[in-house]
Amino acid sequence: MEKTESLFGLLRQAAKPDVALAIENLVRDGTDSDLNRVNVPAFSVRYGLDEESTIKGFLHASALGLFELTWNVLCPGCGGVLDTNASLKTLVKTEYNCALCAADYAPTLDELIEVTFTVNPGIRRIAQHRPHELSLRDFLRDMYWGSWVDVTDEGFDKLINEALLDTMELAPGERAVMSLTLPEGYVIVFEPVTHAVQFVPVSGEPLRERQTLTVIYDRDHHHTAEVPLRPGPLRLTLENRTDTRTLPAVFIAGDVLHDFLGARRPYLTAKRLLSNQTFRDLYRTNTLAIGQRMTITSLTFLFTDLSGSTELYERVGDLVAFDLVQGHFQVLQGIVADEAGAVVKTIGDAVMATFATPGGAVAAAVRMRAAMRELNAQAGRDELMLKIGLHEGPCIAVNLNERQDYFGQTVNIAARVQGLATARSIFVTNSVVEDAQTAKLLADLHLAPVLQKVSLRGIARNIPVYAIG
Repeated sequence: MEKTESLFGLLRQAAKPDVALAIENLVRDGTDSDLNRVNVPAFSVRYGLDEESTIKGFLHASALGLFELTWNVLCPGCGGVLDTNASLKTLVKTEYNCALCAADYAPTLDELIEVTFTVNPGIRRIAQHRPHELSLRDFLRDMYWGSWVDVTDEGFDKLINEALLDTMELAPGERAVMSLTLPEGYVIVFEPVTHAVQFVPVSGEPLRERQTLTVIYDRDHHHTAEVPLRPGPLRLTLENRTDTRTLPAVFIAGDVLHDFLGARRPYLTAKRLLSNQTFRDLYRTNTLAIGQRMTITSLTFLFTDLSGSTELYERVGDLVAFDLVQGHFQVLQGIVADEAGAVVKTIGDAVMATFATPGGAVAAAVRMRAAMRELNAQAGRDELMLKIGLHEGPCIAVNLNERQDYFGQTVNIAARVQGLATARSIFVTNSVVEDAQTAKLLADLHLAPVLQKVSLRGIARNIPVYAIG
């Protein structure tokens, strides 16, 4: 307990006071379920906290050892967790199968990988640290479904009471029989530990004589063809040939199940975390392995460059110019972090940063321009003239030179757009301008994007470019 108190003290120094207090109360008083796979956006809403500050707080709590950070591959259909990893480095499969949805998915950092936080067992032991001992209800809620699914007690009670026909627990090597009456409709024999599924369409005239069905669980069994049956009594034989306990359950695939799976909420995506400055600062080596490539379907890139930096050194001398340039870097990095972005790298006098949304990048760009004006006003001369370019689109995340980096045509276009910008201007592409968050931000600031008659060198297709005045 003394160690935990010491870690709480360090967390108070690293995180905002209200966030640190909420995390401390969670560790002390939260239920076991509350402390498992914490959905940070939902946590911030629940306690009225700033979302970005809460993300930073949990990252610091994880770095201190209060929580363990996990990367979960999600099924977009049912929200189930298809794979769990302590690091992105161990996520090496290029395709995942969801037996419940009978579909294959390629994981992407912005859509199918969530990041959650579970209390460290050295800080507090919870039932979810021993998933093989959980009941079916607790296993489904806390282990099978990700934090994307809005699992409420009311919704779960309805699922169990109205959609669950029967369930049982099978020890390794155990064989048992379940007797039940099949209703007309569509029935799923679902086993969440091994992710095994047997689909049973039930139709036709009801039968009085008992039907039989055998389902065998092993690590290679995930999905089998449909087995049509008739309404009426069923003798269901279940055999567990795995080395772990299984929890077979028979569900009616109707409106109750569909409504339950359709209840979704915001969650912390891998893309958002990789574009978080606190994460990049704390987990420099806990990103991608060398040679690993992860797809991102949408990321916004911001490039900046100081106009006339060579002349600046000539005019004011090396020492003064160096201090000005370093001061401008510090200001830009602070703005990027405040707007939920991350600096990928600096190249000479230029900055490359990423944002999860175009709106965040535009907000940062507008603030950067204003900050340079303030720095120039303080110096009493216009020495720092910033050119800014933005573009949004798909890319790949890689590990290069022991740091996380990005490649692809989106990155190239963003750099070209910045190259077109004139001093003190912000140039953006149509994908940025058409973003709803960007449009609202510009309207609130009374800024209007103006179409430019320019073309991007080396880019074959026509991409409209706008200047934000």
